[in-house]
Amino acid sequence: MKRCFFILLFFLSYATNAQKVGLVLSGGGAKGIAHIGVLKALEENEIPIDYIVGTSMGGIIGGCYSAGMSPTQIEHMVLSSEFLGWINGSSEQGFNYFYYKNDITPTFLKLTLDVDSTLNFQFNTSLAKDVSLNFALADRMAQASAISHNNFDSLFVPLRVIAADIFTQNEVVLSKGSLSDALRATQTVPFFYTPIRVDGKYLFDGGVYNNFPVDIAERDFKPDVIIGVNVSTKIFEEYPYDNDDKLISRSLLFMLMDKSDPSMIHESGIFIQPNLKGFTSFDFARAESLIDSGYTQTIKQIEELKRKIARRATCDEVAERRNAFNNKSVPLVFDGLTFKGFNSSQRAYIRRLFKTHPEDNKPLYYNSIKKGYFKLVAEDYFSNVYPGILYDSSKKKFAFQLSRRPQQNFQVDFGGVIASRDISNIFLGLNYYHFGRTLKHYYTAFQTGSFYKSGIAEVRIDYPNQLYLEPFLEYNNWNYLENGDLFKEVTSSMPTVLSRINRKYGIHIGMPIRESFKCVVGIEGFNDIDRYINGDVFISTDTLDILRTKGFKTGFSFSANNLNRKQYASSGKAYSISGDYFHVTTSYTPGNTSVLSQPMKTNHEWFRVRACAEQYFDAGWFHTGYIAEAVFSNQPFFQNYFGTIINTPAFLPLQDSRTLILENFRSFNYLAGGIRNIFTLRTRLDFRLEGYLFKPFDYIKQGSNQEAYISRDIESLFFAGSAAFVYHAPIGPVSLSVNYYDDDQNQLGVLLHVGFLLYNKHSLE
Repeated sequence: MKRCFFILLFFLSYATNAQKVGLVLSGGGAKGIAHIGVLKALEENEIPIDYIVGTSMGGIIGGCYSAGMSPTQIEHMVLSSEFLGWINGSSEQGFNYFYYKNDITPTFLKLTLDVDSTLNFQFNTSLAKDVSLNFALADRMAQASAISHNNFDSLFVPLRVIAADIFTQNEVVLSKGSLSDALRATQTVPFFYTPIRVDGKYLFDGGVYNNFPVDIAERDFKPDVIIGVNVSTKIFEEYPYDNDDKLISRSLLFMLMDKSDPSMIHESGIFIQPNLKGFTSFDFARAESLIDSGYTQTIKQIEELKRKIARRATCDEVAERRNAFNNKSVPLVFDGLTFKGFNSSQRAYIRRLFKTHPEDNKPLYYNSIKKGYFKLVAEDYFSNVYPGILYDSSKKKFAFQLSRRPQQNFQVDFGGVIASRDISNIFLGLNYYHFGRTLKHYYTAFQTGSFYKSGIAEVRIDYPNQLYLEPFLEYNNWNYLENGDLFKEVTSSMPTVLSRINRKYGIHIGMPIRESFKCVVGIEGFNDIDRYINGDVFISTDTLDILRTKGFKTGFSFSANNLNRKQYASSGKAYSISGDYFHVTTSYTPGNTSVLSQPMKTNHEWFRVRACAEQYFDAGWFHTGYIAEAVFSNQPFFQNYFGTIINTPAFLPLQDSRTLILENFRSFNYLAGGIRNIFTLRTRLDFRLEGYLFKPFDYIKQGSNQEAYISRDIESLFFAGSAAFVYHAPIGPVSLSVNYYDDDQNQLGVLLHVGFLLYNKHSLE
């Protein structure tokens, strides 16, 4: 009898120890971050995890765990600022190469197309930029793939990742190959991320066909107990008749949010559904709260977990196994670059960018690979290049592979602004790229409205030794006459009567200065016409003064810019310093408002140095920042006061400053600066309170005969300020502001605008 008892005890002990646990993690976008809290709670309570099956974000979190990352390490990763950058498409700090950034335009929508040799067009429908996410996955999964020899059963925890083949409308279960490719594939939301090829097929988010893959866990691993964690729920239990028109644009997202069925989990298993009410699939910035939700729900069910799972895996035991797995890592040394989809000329261009040659026997190290990659993808044309880190066990080295996905070579930009003043306009830009031994970017753009019209044509030729040439032609026209305002009546006795035509042509030569700065030298010819009156009263019979300005300028600039927005920034910094030499001939024809009666022609030469700085500091919901600007020059007077003042350097701190002639904020030599306070009221909604001071050292005034002269009034100091609500919409900022200037004609104004108030610069700015 005693013998039978010991035999029974032995088999019970064996059965308990042999009990295997499978963990199934659903998709759900940002809500999948709650899986981290579940993993933390399971490890802390010694619940074993023997197998993992994941879809979408569940595949990402599960893949990180299977790759040997602890729940704490995964938590630190998603709470880092770099993680949000991966999701948003921005480069990591220190790898944002400003040299490749194009000039700021009012664009709010980019439509990319593929144009082949037969002039067939194909739309590129991806919305998100994935260059940072792709490298982060390749980087963090490389060692695990090398250790497991690309076999997911040999990872720290055996893994299955679910993806979707939308052509055959089938789920795809990934069990081998590159781990980073599998995780990237399962995260490919259609129309949001560009798909990648895995085993020759383009794969998409696994949630399209199986968002809660309990069946795959049962089929592939046959665990004794399944823990199913679902973070995806239906938004509506019944059809939303009253709101369906508004919600139809999000139909794709709802399609991927199928409500997982708890009955898929056998009664011997455990179904965990964190309380994620109030969270959306895009709430990546609320990662900490999402993790807490997963942790809290798992702790609530911990007694059920312990009752159904008798076996224990102590924290020390799990840490020991994890360390043993990670200790098999090999040095991240690269044997070279490999390519897919690039011809010989293109490969040569990329190799020179990475500073390597196919015949080199020198190894490449991680930092060189990372710098080269982010230099490459800083140019938007290369955003479809996909990185891979592959291990060659025979050489015991890695190779860095660059694959060319379907490449967009034609891009259409749409933009503009609608405003309560007569400064509304529309913008259209056309881009065409040709990539061979050099990268050529052909660009033309048009902007048109009552106040401002422009046209530009240029080509930027990038050489792989990081030098570019940029010849250009540009036309600008500003018309300040009758600049109406919906919020106030503008009296006809005080208009700004000024029409400006600026035509310029030239060439820029650019080169990088380390990671953040670029240097541009150039020469520019211009031929301008200004038409204006002298004084504040204008009648229809008046003839305008005509000032023709013809000449050239040459100079240099050093600049850096990583601001988070091109208008109404709240984080980042921008610096610039420039020096220019001007050689100008002015031809003046007086109108009937001038005291002069004879045409005049004069030659001028001068130098100018300008320095600008802008920076923001983050304190959670409150951001504060500053801007500072200084100009020093020996610029001379032109023929009369108004002709001088409109061609004088200006401090333009507010969003509408370029649409006004602010005479008190112009000087040949000045210092200026101000403070910007930004209060985040809700997601995307800010309240901004700004104040600025302008100190002219050459305070230009008008004499009795309309001549310009300098007042050395040391007390001259001028203030500008603004209070504004700004909503950062997908089509650009929506702003309602009250603006104040120490200026007689433009003292107080209210401005409402939707879109970007951005214009090209005048040659003499």
